[in-house]
Amino acid sequence: QVQLVESGGGLVQPGGSLRLSCAVSGSIFSINGWAWYRQAPGKQRELVAAITSGGSTNYADSVKGRFTISRDNAKNTVYLQMISLKPEDTAVYYCNNADLRPSGGWSHYWGQGTQVTVSS
Repeated sequence: QVQLVESGGGLVQPGGSLRLSCAVSGSIFSINGWAWYRQAPGKQRELVAAITSGGSTNYADSVKGRFTISRDNAKNTVYLQMISLKPEDTAVYYCNNADLRPSGGWSHYWGQGTQVTVSS
């Protein structure tokens, strides 16, 4: 019943911007924290940004000052605004619950992700 649908990726030059969207269905969106994760070729998936149900945010050091996570509870959507993109931001970006502890079961649900390619 849970669906996570990412969109908004693409090919951009260094210094460019993208806005990613994640549409969530099959959950009580407003009471959950949500996060963006990314996986670059040959690397482990990493947490990029997270936002709690109360609106608190945290970011990976590598993206602080450049990425902004936000949410729209009315649309069950979480966003990631990315500016000043760097080649090292190239990855497949996924959204999911901010809490992936086994008791919650969210680690079993992943969307297709959206590809972000920053090419010089």
